[in-house]
Amino acid sequence: MILAPISFAPYLKDVIWGGSKICKYKQLPASSDKVGESWEISAVPGHESVVDAGEYKGMTLPELIDRFGVQLLGSKVAERYGKAFPLLIKIIDANQNLSVQVHPDDELARKRHNSLGKTEMWYVIQSDKDAKIYAGLNTAMTPDDYVRRVAEGSFAETLAVHDSHPGDVFFLPAGRVHAIGAGNLLAEIQESSDVTYRIYDYDRRDAQGNTRELHTELAKDAIDFTLYDELKSPRPADSNPDAEIVKCDHFDVRRLLVNGESEFKFNPDSFTVLIGIEGEAVLSYPAGEMVLKAGHTVLLPAELSQIKVSGNACLLSGQC
Repeated sequence: MILAPISFAPYLKDVIWGGSKICKYKQLPASSDKVGESWEISAVPGHESVVDAGEYKGMTLPELIDRFGVQLLGSKVAERYGKAFPLLIKIIDANQNLSVQVHPDDELARKRHNSLGKTEMWYVIQSDKDAKIYAGLNTAMTPDDYVRRVAEGSFAETLAVHDSHPGDVFFLPAGRVHAIGAGNLLAEIQESSDVTYRIYDYDRRDAQGNTRELHTELAKDAIDFTLYDELKSPRPADSNPDAEIVKCDHFDVRRLLVNGESEFKFNPDSFTVLIGIEGEAVLSYPAGEMVLKAGHTVLLPAELSQIKVSGNACLLSGQC
């Protein structure tokens, strides 16, 4: 049996648009000024998370799943995904605008890449003054219009633009074009997929003078060209300590506010991911307790579906 939260060593990824906020937020030594992503929990091949403390220190997430199976994943998850871990959890620092991109849905990703698709959500942790999120379209167009606008360099003008503030929530189903604007630090919960179709990248060049590859034709069949009235999710009320903020076929995400001592119940048919957003929380369970600080993430096995939480903190919880 596995009846304690599990913490993993983060994988810090340097990227052309990254910055210096992630190490500061996670209270880690600065590794560079180009850290754009911290992969908190991952089973993506080549980047499998490794347990960093406790009885199972040194084991990878797939090794834990091989050993504990449904006890860790939960019956609902095991029935749907077998021994695959279905989510990828990140913290992202956009020091510059990210590329304009889109992700395929499960059907298209399976056909082209033998992979899950990529539906995701963002929770804004910090945002600089006038920071923006780009999600969805503001202009009706056909696939041929899209190709023409990409060729003439005007596609970015068709993106819907949203002001970004701490606590904002954005849901990005596969097919929705998007870009994280400069000045945003956010938490991302997504399907376990690293498939991205890059549409526009501001003609940026790396240290060798090379531009990054664009995927105009691949993206053409993946984009949802529908115009939607609402593209920004409602903010949960501060008076609600346990607010569901995103629910879709791939994950269910709640924002938890801790003030004193609380007891939270989670669906025992799924594992739970807990992300510390603000403050510090103490997680109490039958075998002991663990401190969860802002910027850190833990995995609760499905068998640990009820825990006591104390402190003063804001947490995100994610389940399948």
